[in-house]
Formats: sequence, structure tokens, C-alpha cells
Amino acid sequence: MINSKFILNVYEKKKSSSKLVTQLLYGEKFKIIKKYNNWLKIKNSYDGYIGYIKKKLILKNFQPSHKVIALKSFIYKKNKNFKYFKTKKLIPFASKIKIFNSYKKFSQFDNNQWLKNTDIVKINYTEKNLVKILKLFINTKYKWGGKTFDGIDCSGLLQVFFQFNNIFIPRDTKDQIKFFKFNERKNNLKKSTLIFWKGHIAICLNKKLLIHAFGPRKKVVIMNIKKTINEIKNNSNLTVTGFKQFYAFRKKR
Repeated sequence: MINSKFILNVYEKKKSSSKLVTQLLYGEKFKIIKKYNNWLKIKNSYDGYIGYIKKKLILKNFQPSHKVIALKSFIYKKNKNFKYFKTKKLIPFASKIKIFNSYKKFSQFDNNQWLKNTDIVKINYTEKNLVKILKLFINTKYKWGGKTFDGIDCSGLLQVFFQFNNIFIPRDTKDQIKFFKFNERKNNLKKSTLIFWKGHIAICLNKKLLIHAFGPRKKVVIMNIKKTINEIKNNSNLTVTGFKQFYAFRKKR
């Protein structure tokens, strides 16, 4: 099955008041494990994550041709005079779409729903620059279980880069630290080094700065590495559990 909502919340239990565990992006595949009256128990085809979604319209026979490379792309509608009007609807980064038609600077992916051509790339496009993607999310609010411009958590910030490139990594930090096998020395931190704490991850931009979706700051921020390590230790009594080397293009799904 394919998600047809622009952002679809996945919950821990069969109720909207339960914990948000992750999100499905538009065009993302999942398997239905069990059906309930108003809910579906599903398994995310990308990372195997299991949770509950409300019953929604589902796409069938969907073969994506493009994906969204902008943090958020406004959806436009076209009138009979071939003029485009911006709507309030947004589709998030890494969403997969099927283009049916193109006209001037826009491409159609659904019934009178159009995106700017500058906001999309072909489905097989890869972006190896991790930092370039992460910086799109600067000042995005922190949201547990989030993976979009509307809110994102620390592990989601890392995973969405890999997902955009059709590369598997786990959803949660406890699994991500095991997935990245190669350790890095503390005195050899560099661009793309991953720093783990219990329940948290940050990514180095260089040997002095890191970026992360940081709960205490309530958003995605760039911070000094040493000051961040000290702040988390002093305020949360957590020490670094691992420094990992980053190898992006080694295991695809």
C-alpha cells in the first residue's frame, strides 16, 4: 500500500492521543498487518517500523518518477486560463511522486495539483552531501516522531537523508548506533561524524560544530561540539555512548 496523505502520523497505539512514533511521507510504501474499524496496524516497508495509522485514502499501482528536494513545496492549482495559484497545502522533503504532465515551470502529480520544477528531482537522483540536506532543516521545530518541516526529531533528521537516497537505516537511535559499525576517535571528529548519547544523536558539520534536533532548544540547531557534550552531561546526566564514522552509500533498499 502507498500513503496518499502529504504527512501521515504513525502512532504507538490505536488512538491519536498515544505516542507519535514516526511519520509516513507521501508516496511511502507500507504493509497492512491488521485492520480495525478506524485504524490500520501497519509495517513501514522502508525501515520495518510498526505502528498504527488512521484509515486514509491509499494509492494503488503507484510508480514514482520524481521526489521532492525542497524542505517543503507548495502545491499549486491551474485555472482554465493556464494561470497557477499557490494553495496552503505543502508536501514535505523526500516525498515520492509520479509526474503526469509538465507545463512551463510546473509539473502535475495529481488531479490539478502542481509543483514547481525547481522543487523536484528524478527518483534516481542522489545527494551525497549530508550537510547540505541537514541544513535545510535548521530552525525546524523539535517534534518527537517527526520527519518533516512541521517537526522532526534527532534520529528522523539523520534518517530522512538516507531515505531520500533510497538507503536503509533504522528509525531509532538505539538501532542507528548499532547500524553504523565503524567507530571514530574522539580526537578525530570531522564532517559527518555521528555522535550518540542514550536516546539522542548529533551530526558533525566540521571538527568544531554539530547539528541536531535538540529537545531542550525545541528546534534543529547548530552548536559547538564541546559545549553540547558538556551541556547534555550537566543538564541530563548523559555521556557520549559512541562516535561513529559515516558511510552513506553502502546499503540500499
